[in-house]
Amino acid sequence: MGYVGLPVALQFAKAGRVLGFDIDAQKVSRLNEGKSYILHIPSKQIAAAVRAKRFSATSDFSRIRDCSAVIICVPTPLKKGRLPDLSYILETGRAMAPHLRRGALVVLESTTYPGTTDGELREVLERGSGLRAGKGFYLAYSPEREDPGNPKSHLSKIPKVVGGFTPECRKRALELYGRVVRTLVPVASCRVAEAVKLTENIFRAVNIAMVNELKIVFGAMGIDIWDVIAAAKTKPFGYMPFYPGPGLGGHCIPIDPFYLSWKARQFGKETRFIELAGEINTAMPEYVVARVGEALASKKKKLRGSRVLLIGIAYKADVDDDRESPAYVLWQLLRKAGAHVEYHDPHVPIIRKSRGHGHLAGQCSVPLTPESNGMART
Repeated sequence: MGYVGLPVALQFAKAGRVLGFDIDAQKVSRLNEGKSYILHIPSKQIAAAVRAKRFSATSDFSRIRDCSAVIICVPTPLKKGRLPDLSYILETGRAMAPHLRRGALVVLESTTYPGTTDGELREVLERGSGLRAGKGFYLAYSPEREDPGNPKSHLSKIPKVVGGFTPECRKRALELYGRVVRTLVPVASCRVAEAVKLTENIFRAVNIAMVNELKIVFGAMGIDIWDVIAAAKTKPFGYMPFYPGPGLGGHCIPIDPFYLSWKARQFGKETRFIELAGEINTAMPEYVVARVGEALASKKKKLRGSRVLLIGIAYKADVDDDRESPAYVLWQLLRKAGAHVEYHDPHVPIIRKSRGHGHLAGQCSVPLTPESNGMART
């Protein structure tokens, strides 16, 4: 019941009864009280679904047996060395498998490399349930498409890609999502659907890296990249605007491309665009800190001893999700350079203190303004 699972649950609650599973007892309690813990999801929406008895939450996985369809929306982070971490998917599969009823549909929405659904997840479900995928239960993959913080984005209006382990599995998944999504996009297999999601995120990662590199190049020439982009995006064909920033944030774009990199190496292939984009985007915080130093030097000030206020910690405007946020890297680099760093973000609570970070308020030396692509303008 996180940033993906909760919106999906609430969407399906408009069409039927939904049971939300989460191992966090506090989340379960808050949901059953009709309270939200995610900024862009209002409590009144949850409360209305609870009052109508269309939605409730539990941490009891034995209640999987009450469900005719189960949608898995769990994190897929990276381990050290940028290795895929499927532990959340597989542990969820192990927990639910003994309680999976015959004829149930299982859909994975978590972003992962091609072969996860019909490979590792299928094996775990079959082993734990004693049922065969495609016969005893149905298995599909449908990548999440969520645009948090965008009030104009609605799950029902976002086309839904669906791939099944078998044609019958795909048919069952299409019937499920057809209840709440207007446009369905059936594809040949789970692996095609998994590849679709990776392609979407790699496209963004590579293009953000390109514009980050152009910012550095044009900056050296005395050209404002923002003026360039503003003019370029007036072209009505063959161009899509991307914007520079201090790096990549969020759970998807900084992580998901490397799932394909790892898988590609098993086939003896290299993903050079992905690796290069990762290098460029990862280096952006150092570039930002260097520019801060130059700006201060132009005023005859040094970075060491200066007070710097970071405005915005979350990876995107109007969300409270700070996963992989480059703001933390900036924070560390600025402190290493001797600056006194503070932050202000009304959407990220003071729990940051527990991570050993600084405190609120301060004098603004270098404002970072969130832009529409989730990065901060530098």
